[in-house]
Amino acid sequence: MQELRDAPLAPLTTFRLGGPAARLVTATTDAEVVAAVREADADGTPLLIVGGGSNLVIGDKGFPGTALRIATRGYELVGTRLELAAGEVWTDAVARTVEAGLAGVECLAGIPGSAGATPIQNVGAYGQEVSSTITEVVAYDRRTGETVALTGEECAFSYRHSRFKADPERYVVLRVRFALEDAGGLSAPLKYAETARALGVEPGDRVPLADARETVLKLRAGKGMVLDAEDHDTWSAGSFFTNPILTDADFAAFHARVRERLGDAVEPPAYPAGQGHTKTSAAWLIDKAGFTKGYGSGPARISTKHTLALTNRGAATADDLLELAREVVAGVREAFGVTLVNEPVMVGVEL
Repeated sequence: MQELRDAPLAPLTTFRLGGPAARLVTATTDAEVVAAVREADADGTPLLIVGGGSNLVIGDKGFPGTALRIATRGYELVGTRLELAAGEVWTDAVARTVEAGLAGVECLAGIPGSAGATPIQNVGAYGQEVSSTITEVVAYDRRTGETVALTGEECAFSYRHSRFKADPERYVVLRVRFALEDAGGLSAPLKYAETARALGVEPGDRVPLADARETVLKLRAGKGMVLDAEDHDTWSAGSFFTNPILTDADFAAFHARVRERLGDAVEPPAYPAGQGHTKTSAAWLIDKAGFTKGYGSGPARISTKHTLALTNRGAATADDLLELAREVVAGVREAFGVTLVNEPVMVGVEL
C-alpha cells in the first residue's frame, strides 16, 4: 500500500476542491482495503473511503483521519455475468460491456466514478439504474469484521439510495456482480423519452448497443456531464441535488405554489414514485426559482449547460460552493415550499 501524509485530496475529486487528509492510503487489492479499514477501526481513526471522487464535497479544512483510496482492478465476464472490482473505472467498464454485446448498463455510460460507488448511490441515468442488474455486492462489514456477500434484494435499493447509504459507516464495497442481457447486440428497452427521441425511436424500443451508448454520451456531454479537464462545467459532482419525492399532500401544496407563481397554465414535472408519492424535477425547480444556467458571479457557479450542476470555475473553495448551494436551496424553498437535498457526500461540512 502507498501511504502519504498531509496529502491533497482535491485532485482526487471531480470538484477539485477541499483540504488535505492527515493520511492517504492507496489500496490496490481487496486484502489491502480490508487491512487498512481494520487498522483504522482498531485505532479509532476516522476513515474516509475515496473511489473516483465524483460524489464528494470535502471541506476546506480537509480530513483529520485516514483517507483510503480504493484503486483495485478486476473485470471478469463469464457469459452474461459480470464482476467488477470496486476500483474499476465505471465508464470504462460500461464501454467494455457494450463491446461484448451485453445490455443492461449501456445508458449509464459517461457517469464518472468507480464501480464500487454504484450500488451505494444506486447510480442511475437515462432510464436505467444499477439496481436492475446488480445481483450481489461483496463488502467488508466493519461491524462484524467479516467479508459478506449481499444479494440485490438485501441491498435495499431505492431511488439514489441503498442499504450502504443508509448505514455509511458499516460497509466497504469490494466487488459488484451484475447479470446482463444478451439481446443479440441490442440495448435494453429504452425507458427515457429524451434518449428515444434522440435515437428516432419510441420508448420501449431496442437499438444497437453502441448507438445507445454514443447517444447517451452526447446527451451527457451537452449538459457538461462527461468529464473534461478543459471544461469547467464538468468540475462538478454531476447532479448536486436529488429529484424531490413528495407525498400526495405535499405535491398538491407544491402544485398550488406553482400556479400562484407561474400561472394556471404551467404544469410542473410529475412522475409516479410509488403509492401516494410523486417525483418532480430538481432542475426544473432550480430554473423556475430564478437560478438559471450560468447563475452566479463568484468562483462557484451553476453550470452553463445544466441547472442541476454546481461547478468550480477554477479557483473555488468548498465554502464558495456551499454558499451557492445554500442560496439555491433557500430560493427553491421560498418559491415552491420544497427543500432540495444534496446528492454528493459531505465531508467535514454541512449544507
